[in-house]
Amino acid sequence: MGTCICPIDAQFFDQVAALLTPPTLPQIQEYFEVLEAKRHCSGLKVKPDAKHGKGVHSEVNFQEDDLILKDEMLVGAQHSSNKIDCFVCSFCFRFIGSIELQIGRKLYLQELGVSAVDGSGSSDGIGCNTSSEKTRIPQDTIQSLMNSNLQLPYSENFPLPLVVPCLGGCKEAYYCSKSCAEADWDSFHSLLCIGHGSSSPSTEALLKFVKHANETNDIFILAAKVISFTILRYRKLKAAHVQREGKHDSSNQFDSCIFPLLLEAWKSVSMGFKRRWWDCIALPEDVDSSEKVEFRMQIKDLAFESLQLLKEAIYDKECAPLFSLDIYGHIIGMFELNNLDLVVASPVEDYFLYIDDLPVSQKKEVENLTKPFLDALGDDYSISCQELYESFLYS
Repeated sequence: MGTCICPIDAQFFDQVAALLTPPTLPQIQEYFEVLEAKRHCSGLKVKPDAKHGKGVHSEVNFQEDDLILKDEMLVGAQHSSNKIDCFVCSFCFRFIGSIELQIGRKLYLQELGVSAVDGSGSSDGIGCNTSSEKTRIPQDTIQSLMNSNLQLPYSENFPLPLVVPCLGGCKEAYYCSKSCAEADWDSFHSLLCIGHGSSSPSTEALLKFVKHANETNDIFILAAKVISFTILRYRKLKAAHVQREGKHDSSNQFDSCIFPLLLEAWKSVSMGFKRRWWDCIALPEDVDSSEKVEFRMQIKDLAFESLQLLKEAIYDKECAPLFSLDIYGHIIGMFELNNLDLVVASPVEDYFLYIDDLPVSQKKEVENLTKPFLDALGDDYSISCQELYESFLYS
């Protein structure tokens, strides 16, 4: 692929530059003071420094087991391959359903030959073993697990939230509660949903974008969430502005961008340290230093390809600068430099450990029922939920 040229970068040069201008130290300080108050972070202060960046300082002596910080994710996404092994809330990543559903769903996908590596049924010997190498569970038994017609012993000791479907009707997002479903819909998912209720101008294009991300790098999903978050926040800010000011303003603001509001919608993202992805990504071990320039251009081309698919799916002309390649590259670079991996322990692992710790008098009878499922899962029974996320306080 040749050198990519994004027309939006040239067309909205000044706006893109404004969005990428780092906030001043007083602006950073003010932002985090407001955030600390909202989070009730007593005893903690975020202190920005021109040389060292943002530092989290303790102002009290915390005791053992004290809750130091309860943060909120800016954006987060479960790794694509991990969705095969772990059925979790698409907003807070809590395991959902039941122990039986978690086991049955994994065995069902395993029987279909779906791989935890690429989702296509070919693991090339890496990741999950194929179902032929494990104990086979009859299909009707698997269906009984998934349909709650079969209850495993002691599973009631590991209750999970009921499954709440996506508000837009897609089969990709599920939640632990109505509040999580609504929060995700309002913040990100209404634009990224592929269901009948989606706000996306083209769910077909959105499917292509997701497929491309799953096949190349699921960091693009996080970048899409940032853009969706900013667009949706801008729309809310503009609606409030028009309602408040529209009747006193003779100019037509309904179809035009109010750029200060776009800057405000972008504010949380602006606080994250950023560089272009293709400039900051580490050179893989198998890439020689003499090939560095070519490698970075390939990464840039890959980002441009992803951006074009996303633009076709959720483009908003009032938020056009967000679809600049420079913006997209900086968003992904922010994740490359700042993102955190979050691991949520599997209740399925806890369940089988509980069974293993039962008194001998109970264990033998119970294991007659549970061991075939454990053998069918193999080493994959203990896989945790894994996701990338960006937080407000640590961006």
